[in-house]
Amino acid sequence: MEPNAPYPPIEPYASGMLAVGGRDEIYWEVCGNPAGKPAVFVHGGPGAGSSPAHRRVFDPAAYRIVLFDQRNCGRSVPHAADPGTDLSANTTANLVADMERLREHLGIERWLVFGGSWGSTLSLAYAQTHPERVTELVLRGVYMVLPADEPWCFAEGGVSRLFPDAWEEFRALIPEDERGDYMAAYARRLADPNPAVHVPAAVAWTRWEDATGALLPRPAEEEDVRDLVAVARLENRYFGNGCFLEEGQLLRYASRLHGIPGVIVQGRYDLLTPPDGAWALHKAWPGSELQIVADAGHAFDEPGTLQRLLAATDRFRPWTE
Repeated sequence: MEPNAPYPPIEPYASGMLAVGGRDEIYWEVCGNPAGKPAVFVHGGPGAGSSPAHRRVFDPAAYRIVLFDQRNCGRSVPHAADPGTDLSANTTANLVADMERLREHLGIERWLVFGGSWGSTLSLAYAQTHPERVTELVLRGVYMVLPADEPWCFAEGGVSRLFPDAWEEFRALIPEDERGDYMAAYARRLADPNPAVHVPAAVAWTRWEDATGALLPRPAEEEDVRDLVAVARLENRYFGNGCFLEEGQLLRYASRLHGIPGVIVQGRYDLLTPPDGAWALHKAWPGSELQIVADAGHAFDEPGTLQRLLAATDRFRPWTE
């Protein structure tokens, strides 16, 4: 492998669907070394799903790599893009329970937990609930669900001041009399069963997030409308409900992580999850290591961030060639 480059593409050797309650089933896959050290990748969003690129942050010769799509997104069913899908059971507590059910289903005793953005939030919630099952934590773009987070991203006067052009596109969809609460205004449109209403709302929502996601602008990529709708609906649901966590919960219970080695990789110019959240977690979590990337924003594949994530998983692997 080239220094600071992801590991080569690999394919799963096992995959399936796991029933997690009601009509919900989550997709899972395993790749790498069947006898290797277990590690689970927890994707962001909520609603973004896992991707082949996520397999490549672990040494496939050393790790048994588990990926899964959280409820109602990716290859999991039913899908959040379908207007009739009931999302009421899609909560943080249930996603934590899904991870534990998947661990048991795969016969894994303990695993390294890797999560970025919303995936860091879910990873922390899981580790604080089941610390005995976590060997290490590797976190990126930490989202601590602090009271200031959502006004910063989704209200006038926050990050919108840095991206007035992109913000104008985001707010243009909402009439002036609804602009006092963009979260609620978008919730109404995203819940509308008419694609002529919910698809433009999903596109505007995800474009705003994409505009602020990396330090340097990136060319627009063609994305599947179905996936955009799932991301927008699930993000709006979670962010509008405090991610179904008590206020300050992740910091309050950080002491439960005592004894779990952890690396926190944070872009200095991360505008979606600013570094103060990562700093607060580091101060509250004894033994954690915080690495601030001087030339990075929020995206996991920015060079400086990816370099440190690969170094972290390499450090925790059981052996090297």
